[in-house]
Amino acid sequence: MNNSEVLLASPRGFCAGVDRAIEIVERALQRFNPPIYVRHEIVHNTYVVDYLKARGAVFIEDISQVPLGSTLIYSAHGVPRAVRKQAEARGLKIFDATCPLVTKVHVEVMKLRREGFEIIMIGHAGHPEVEGTMGQAEQGEASGMMLVQTVEDVADLQVADIEKLAYVSQTTLSVDETADIILALKKRFPHIRAPKKEDICYATQNRQDAVKFMAPLVDVVIVVGSPTSSNSNRLREVAEKKGVPAYMVDSAQEIQPQWLKGVKRFGVTAGASAPEVLVQEVIETLKSYGAQSVRQLDGVTEHVTFPLPRGLKSDVERRALNE
Repeated sequence: MNNSEVLLASPRGFCAGVDRAIEIVERALQRFNPPIYVRHEIVHNTYVVDYLKARGAVFIEDISQVPLGSTLIYSAHGVPRAVRKQAEARGLKIFDATCPLVTKVHVEVMKLRREGFEIIMIGHAGHPEVEGTMGQAEQGEASGMMLVQTVEDVADLQVADIEKLAYVSQTTLSVDETADIILALKKRFPHIRAPKKEDICYATQNRQDAVKFMAPLVDVVIVVGSPTSSNSNRLREVAEKKGVPAYMVDSAQEIQPQWLKGVKRFGVTAGASAPEVLVQEVIETLKSYGAQSVRQLDGVTEHVTFPLPRGLKSDVERRALNE
């Protein structure tokens, strides 16, 4: 591996929604003191979750685990309406760290249901974002929302009225994967209503585009991300579809020496929930195996920011908001 080079995808790592979610937990810990309860992992990254646990965050799955009167934060993936009602009934102080782009899909779902549309969701079963979005329909509306995961699933759909049908998408899916399913939906249901804007979030799109650009330039791609991270898994898939071996690691310790044999040029990227410190550790590991240089590729510069909940803004921020 001597004289090998590391190419860094750009952009990579944290997106605005993840930055906001982590800051919400950090500020809540500062303002209200531990323990602060978080429904589900705030973002799907082991390093981030362990860091916040060490500071006093308690991650739970069931609202009944939160003591009455405590502070609760919803994760960046969003929650079903039933969870919100349960939390409110327990008198909890609530802060919502749902990514605003996921919230956009939630609002869309509720509007479509009020208008009498059945909704098909493109997503992965069991993912918390999918559960949260599917849970925006009122309980008992068993036929109100349907999930499709593959093109083959489209053929099995049973709908009440092909004229009152719409679709939404999990934000962290592969653009290519979603396009195939959307094509199948439109072929079977020509009048299906599409979202006003694409539901694939800007960060997912940008990181996938960066991998598509990088993959042909390298011999192997290493994606920094946790196994539970949908967008990190999609980055690995994007590289593989370009014909390049790709591996996902939660940390530099997971890098296998056999991946490095004969490699002259490595590509490194990180999912939207993976911190840059982990990328730098991967780079240092590759250097220890003989990588001589590191070069960041050109890419889209992201300027997106999302506001914090009013109850967590500093005095300076609140004054600026009111001026």
